[in-house]
Amino acid sequence: MRRSRIKPKSSSDRALRERAPESPYLKLYDGRVIKFPAVMGVLNVTPDSFSDGGRYLDADRAVEHALAMEAAGADLIDVGGESSRPAGASEVPVEVELARVRPVLARLSKRLGVPISIDTRRAEVARVALESGAAIINDITALEHDCEMAPLAARTKCAVVLMHMRGGLANHIEFARYRDVVREVLAYLDARARFAAGAGVVRSRIIVDPGLGFAKTAQHNLKLLAALPDLCALGYPVLVGASRKSFVARISGAGERELEFGTAAANALAVAAGASIVRVHDAGAAVAVVRMAAAMARRDRRFRHNA
Repeated sequence: MRRSRIKPKSSSDRALRERAPESPYLKLYDGRVIKFPAVMGVLNVTPDSFSDGGRYLDADRAVEHALAMEAAGADLIDVGGESSRPAGASEVPVEVELARVRPVLARLSKRLGVPISIDTRRAEVARVALESGAAIINDITALEHDCEMAPLAARTKCAVVLMHMRGGLANHIEFARYRDVVREVLAYLDARARFAAGAGVVRSRIIVDPGLGFAKTAQHNLKLLAALPDLCALGYPVLVGASRKSFVARISGAGERELEFGTAAANALAVAAGASIVRVHDAGAAVAVVRMAAAMARRDRRFRHNA
C-alpha cells in the first residue's frame, strides 16, 4: 500500500508552505540574533552523561570547554546539569542540579559571547539560568514536567526548545511504540507549540525537537530524519540532536572516528532537509559540516547561486 506524505489535519501542501516560510534567524529577547542553520554546543555538567559524563563536572573545565566551543564557531552553548542518557539515567534533586550549573553559568555570563541555553525540566533551574544571562530554555518534556515553566518562559520572553519524549528519564525506551512515529511526533510537537504560544511564549521564539533517541528505536530515528521537511512545515525552527547517539553508533560504528563521521552525515542531511539547529558535542567538526551543507542546500546567503 502506497503511503501518502504526512500532513497536519485540514492543511493542503500549498497552505502549509504559506504558513511556514523559512526564517533565516532567531531573535532573542536581549536583541542578539542566532543565524540559521546554527550549531548548539553541548556542555554536560554531569557525572553520568552518555558521551562525556564527568569530563566537565569541574566548573573550570566546563568553562574552558564552553569557550573552546565558541572559538570553534558554535552559535550557542547548551548547559545541562541532569543526565538524560538513553539507559540508566536517574532523576537528581533540584539542589544537585543547581549546584552543578550555577557556578558554570555565573562564570560563563561574564566571558561567553554567544547565547546560553539551559537544558532542564525544572522552572527553578531555568529561572536561575535566565537570571545568569541564559536566553533559551531547552526542555526535554516540552514544558510538561513543571507547571511553572511555561509562565516563566512567557514572563521572561526567552526562547524555548520543545522536545518530544515519552516516559521518564529512566524508562523512556519502554515507550518506543508507535503506529506512525512521524505523524504522532508531529501532532505532539504541534500541540505543545500551540500550548506554549497560548501560555504567552513568543511564537517566533518556539523551537521544536523530534527527540531522536528518546522513546525511539533506530528505525524511528531514521524515519523522523527522513521526514524533517514535514516537521519544518509546522512553522517553527527545528533542532536535531543526533550527535553520538546509539543509533548512529549502530549504523556507522562505535569508534571515535566512526561516530564523528556518522554524526557529520546525520547533521549534513538534517541541515539540507531544513533543520535550523544541530546540537553537537564536537562543535568544530559540526561548524564545517553545517557551512558546507547550508551552501549546497542554498541556505547560506553568501553562497546562493544567482537565479
